[in-house]
Amino acid sequence: MELDRSSEVIRPKDDRARLVKQMAADLGFSFCGISKAEFLEEEAPRLEEWLNRGYQGQMKYLENHFDKRLDPRLLVPGAKSVISLLYNYYPAADLARENGLHVAKYAYGEDYHFVIKDKLKTFLNRLREKIGDMDGRAFVDSAPVHERAWAQKSGLGWVGKNSLLLNRQMGSFFFLAELIVDLELEPDGPVKDYCGTCTACMDACPTEAIPEPYVV
Repeated sequence: MELDRSSEVIRPKDDRARLVKQMAADLGFSFCGISKAEFLEEEAPRLEEWLNRGYQGQMKYLENHFDKRLDPRLLVPGAKSVISLLYNYYPAADLARENGLHVAKYAYGEDYHFVIKDKLKTFLNRLREKIGDMDGRAFVDSAPVHERAWAQKSGLGWVGKNSLLLNRQMGSFFFLAELIVDLELEPDGPVKDYCGTCTACMDACPTEAIPEPYVV
């Protein structure tokens, strides 16, 4: 289907970034940040060491597509920007426990893969309507994308000593999602690490699965 370009406006990258963030808010995403699509130079040795230690356990799929995990341009040819998004899943009320069993909060509702993927498809379509011809791809925890690293790079939070992305307003109760697009957008920057000297997560871990800060 051809787009109607009669009202198309060529926007500078900072205006496009503001448009992207407004669209994200309109679709119910709690936070939106942008990074330049490039090789994650600092993450490469960390990921390699983590895999070499065998910390992936039975999740052998994490050993695949090493380069793609670190370079979004291998997933979306011509990619220029990574749009990172946070989607809140903290429930209004906890479910009652049955037979002593506890359901994780992220599993209370519908499968988040489908819910968020539908929103991302709408997001891409709205971008094309406003900006014109562009290419992009949506990701929700189902492809070799280093989601946490991109969210951190985009200023959506910092990585805690428990290895989770932490946001000052939401803690870690959110899903991560991305749009990798061939649009040049004004990037954001990372935020401060607010963990300081706190080791509460390490001290509380019942299986002592955090052998050192930032490693699980």
